Amino acid sequence: MADPVLFEIDERGVATITLNRPERLNAINMVMRDLLWEYLGACRDHPDVRAILFRGEGRAFSAGADISEFGTAPSLWESRRARHERDVWGLMLSLPVPLVARMHGFCFGAGLELPLCCDVRVAAEDTQLALPEVTLGYIPSAGGTQTLPRTIPPGAAADLILTGEPVGTEEALRWGLVTKVAPAADLDAAVEETVEELLARPFEPARPRLG
Repeated sequence: MADPVLFEIDERGVATITLNRPERLNAINMVMRDLLWEYLGACRDHPDVRAILFRGEGRAFSAGADISEFGTAPSLWESRRARHERDVWGLMLSLPVPLVARMHGFCFGAGLELPLCCDVRVAAEDTQLALPEVTLGYIPSAGGTQTLPRTIPPGAAADLILTGEPVGTEEALRWGLVTKVAPAADLDAAVEETVEELLARPFEPARPRLG
């Protein structure tokens, strides 16, 4: 079985973290969370990492959290403790290097909240973005209620959070939810251009902070 998250660092110091459950539209499960925690820690501690790129294998960046695991923790307290001990989103927001999200297909739930913890979001034209948690009876639990209204106009953020309805890249670009949009065939080139631009100049993180 292939690893559900792939990790590599190239000669430029660009770390690429790939969500690799394409058969489940890269739905993020606990194994993936643990691997993200591990690889982000490696990026934090590696002196040569200059940028981090997140991408998803297959037809989607990520359809969100793997809801098949909901309720499988031994207790609510154990689940909460694990989240506090391995706060992936807080770790992302604390990293001093630029984070880039390569977005395509579906970016739902945690699949949007992860890019919201990045500095730059480059999306394919046909990407759909949503926080559909309300349709399942809960709220975005990976910081989306905080990062979204700090990224886009509060009214637009409230609409996404309260309705769960997806938006396309035209609205997302106008609101600032994505930084750049490219045709699907040109997405890799647009991402590479963005990464090279970041590597070519000093960078001050501008991510919205939790808390």
